Amino acid sequence: MHNFRELKIWQKSRELVKHIYLITKSLPQKELFGLTSQIRRASTSIPSNVAEGCGRQTDKELIRFFDITNGSAFELETLLLIASDLNYINKDSVKVIIYKVQEIEKMIFNLKKYNKES
Repeated sequence: MHNFRELKIWQKSRELVKHIYLITKSLPQKELFGLTSQIRRASTSIPSNVAEGCGRQTDKELIRFFDITNGSAFELETLLLIASDLNYINKDSVKVIIYKVQEIEKMIFNLKKYNKES
């Protein structure tokens, strides 16, 4: 079992969730149960899956949850691009958020690699 609270990826992804919730406040009300909800769920899935993976018994299970986390990060990136395409979110704001998402994706890759080698 690992202490997820000490992981930078968990800390950064929690910060990302806050940013996502702030930026999705400006999405149209008609998207509350559509795109807004999907973006928020994808973002909250990232730190949640890191934490859940850390609670598992084996590194193999942990790595599996890192794969799920990575899927959520790619989903979030796609949803943000769609919101930008629909002019719901400013393109410059999306670039900043996507940069943060890509940082997390790199961290996931490195954590998977580290856990496979140990």
